[in-house]
Parts: sequence; C-alpha cells; structure tokens
Amino acid sequence: MILIFISSVGGSSIKNATITDERDSEFVQELQSLGVNRNVALVITFLKDQNERYFKDIEIATDLKQQKVSVAMQTLRERGWLKEHDIEGNVRGRRFSIYSLRATIDEIINYYEAEKSRESVRAMESIQRLKELSST
Repeated sequence: MILIFISSVGGSSIKNATITDERDSEFVQELQSLGVNRNVALVITFLKDQNERYFKDIEIATDLKQQKVSVAMQTLRERGWLKEHDIEGNVRGRRFSIYSLRATIDEIINYYEAEKSRESVRAMESIQRLKELSST
C-alpha cells in the first residue's frame, strides 16, 4: 500500500491523496492503455489532484525510485505540463523544488486523444494503400 504524508508549503496544508484509490488505479491503467509510460501515468495521476508537492512526496506517493520519478518528470517538462519553483527550506538555507501540473487533466487527455486520432488516420491510410497495392 502506498502511503502519502501531508506536507506544509508556505504554512498551508496540502491535500492528502493516495494512488491506491480504485479510481486513481483505473486512471493509471487507462493512461497506460493509451501508451503512456507507467511511471509517467503514476506521476500524472498523483499530481492531478495536488496543488504543489515536494519531489519526495511524489516518490513516496508513486512508490517510484528517485531516478524513475526524474525521468517521468522530464517527460512532463518536455511537454510543458510541469510547473516547478524553488522555495527556501529551513535547514541551512537549502532550497527545495515544488512541483505541480501546469496543464489541466483535460488538456492532457486532449493531447492523447489527438495523438491517437493521428495514429488512427495514419493506420487507415496504410490499410488503404495496402488495398490499392494488392489489387494491381
């Protein structure tokens, strides 16, 4: 079972959430069925209901190692879906990064819908071309 701890950013409490929830598990599975990498799907699913989270929160919530979270976050960053900023910690002035989704879930879903639509069109064009080639 994945446990998620409530953290405090700027004095306000962050909503507690879990990916062990049935709807979240199904959300991850549906993203994966569209070809989304499992780790990316886990990070999207966790962040979709969060305002801002520390990297460590994401690791704990998704049960992924640091390197796998980093790779997933890079995918989100490359698509422009990740918002991040640093805050000053209270331990020797260390800075911590805070993450959230820049894109809405609707925007992310629309992205995958358009991607699958393009793939479908390409597949149908290939099928049509195969039919043309086989009839000659």
